[in-house]
Amino acid sequence: MASSEESPNSGAQGLPTTVSFVNLMSLKRLDDPKNTNPDEPEKAERFQSIYQPFPPGEGNRAFGGHVYAQSAYAASKTVGKGFFIHDMTGTFIVGGRIDVPYIFTVRHLRDGKAYCTRAVEVRQEGQICFSSLCSFKLDEQQRKIGHQPRPVQERFKHLLEGIRPEDQEHSPSVDVDWWINAVQQGSFTEREFPGVEVRKVDMKDYNRAESVRQNPVDYRQLTVYSLKGSPEGDVSVNREELKRKEESGEYDNLYACAHMYSSDKNSLLLVPRALGQTTWVGMASLTLTVVFHVHGEALRMLEWDGVSTKTDGEPEKKWFVQEGWSPRSGENRAVHESWLWSPDGQLVATSYQDSMIRFQSREKL
Repeated sequence: MASSEESPNSGAQGLPTTVSFVNLMSLKRLDDPKNTNPDEPEKAERFQSIYQPFPPGEGNRAFGGHVYAQSAYAASKTVGKGFFIHDMTGTFIVGGRIDVPYIFTVRHLRDGKAYCTRAVEVRQEGQICFSSLCSFKLDEQQRKIGHQPRPVQERFKHLLEGIRPEDQEHSPSVDVDWWINAVQQGSFTEREFPGVEVRKVDMKDYNRAESVRQNPVDYRQLTVYSLKGSPEGDVSVNREELKRKEESGEYDNLYACAHMYSSDKNSLLLVPRALGQTTWVGMASLTLTVVFHVHGEALRMLEWDGVSTKTDGEPEKKWFVQEGWSPRSGENRAVHESWLWSPDGQLVATSYQDSMIRFQSREKL
């Protein structure tokens, strides 16, 4: 049955579109592949995507964060209860298409007592477009020992306080000046970004400082993001049952995937801004690693404190902060790095993305 948040217009070749994150990640289980090679005894499970991924800039290529997050979500369907995503490294092989579904093959590499590992290969029409290793671990409930950087809410207090996250401007489909100007002039219409609400903190004054202009590694972009839709999708669950399920950790892997998904939005487009460049001839993700530092409450995305302002009685959504920068570029490559912060200042995860970026024409490698 179609979600109330599902678009009345299907996507390319009949793939439906949706706004809700849990719907966006939903999977159809396929028959497991038959293993005929005794030298490769690992169990494998297969899944197929259902909804169309978002195309940045209204093109025909999929947002890379979709296949990354959905690969982790497919892997999470193959682990035992109590195992949560610990980290994932993925390699983008060819650009994803929006007109055909993804097929995920998840291989069981190891099932340990505290850790387990999955390898995920993603195909479209038989061609591998993405490959990853995803690690899961039990929550060991160890909270007494640990350290982290000074929270972003303290270091950028003057930019984050005094304005509600939902009053920040929307993060554009493509965070470059020509696209933003074209939308303002009516040449393009921004379609709604599905899955998560992402808004961009105004960093112009900070980044225009001469000390930052002379040192691109000090360039920063803050974005705030929250979940779209209920983690239950179309299922009607009362507030008390929803809270019980969340506190039991039932949605923790889904939430981890939402953090992964959001972390990739406009990530690489920070690099030319940090370098003071407005044009380039090529840009693409090569690899992306996300490491989670916490489990449980810190990464959960529903807000239970206070009174909900929603007429349907659903809880409010928490707003997380992504702090992004670029520590290095050169050799036609650049790195995007970020920290993902909880509303109360806990460092939830770190992302590290290697990319191809070319500012002048070169022969195809």
